[in-house]
Amino acid sequence: MTGNIAIEVAISTLANSMRLYGEAQMRFADLFGVDREEAINNVDRAFEAKLEAFHTLFDVSKAIFPYFDHGDTAILIAIRNAIHHRDHPLFRSLYARLLLDEDAARWRGAALLLATYPTLHGAPIMMQHFVRMDDVDARLDPDVASPHLDASMKAPKVRQRFELIDGELALGAIRANATRERYPGDQVYLDLMPIFTSAVVRVFKAMKAIGIRFRGFDAEAYSVPFTTEIEVDLGRPTFQAFRVGG
Repeated sequence: MTGNIAIEVAISTLANSMRLYGEAQMRFADLFGVDREEAINNVDRAFEAKLEAFHTLFDVSKAIFPYFDHGDTAILIAIRNAIHHRDHPLFRSLYARLLLDEDAARWRGAALLLATYPTLHGAPIMMQHFVRMDDVDARLDPDVASPHLDASMKAPKVRQRFELIDGELALGAIRANATRERYPGDQVYLDLMPIFTSAVVRVFKAMKAIGIRFRGFDAEAYSVPFTTEIEVDLGRPTFQAFRVGG
């Protein structure tokens, strides 16, 4: 019973962080016109808060749900851990890189490839959070031989995790499209929002199936759409060309 209460509290915290992120997104456009740094940082910190809340849910429920058996949940945990320790320059958001970094001016006029995922029910996920694909590879792919490779796992586990994520998120298709369209590696971005949505749907469904309650206003509000309505197609990435300053 004590374990269930901890899980219910973690679900409530995650749902609350999801609502706060949505509110930061809704305020973004108006605030951007006044203070772009604050607007970008508010959304980025709110996204990181969602990752932290998801990791808390992982901590209290990993005995009953196999997070590392699924590409969407596994990559969220890996990116959360990377951002939490922040001993590297990876996983800066698209807007932070283009508008806040010291070398941001060099991207003006550059063509970027933005990769995201559709839903199976047709309605798109309206919010987006893009990070560079080469950041993902640098952290997770042992063949890249990056100094920023996640060293928290033994080599066989690192490769096994990467192959799972790479396959289930169709990252090979994204790289192939980028190569075909001749985009440099540092101009290809991956949308984490549909991945986050897919992971929450997966976990919320599993928790509901074993009788975990969704307690509190935010948890109750998200329980229905995230257990019966939303489903993301992670096997079929879609692409958009984006011209910086265009």
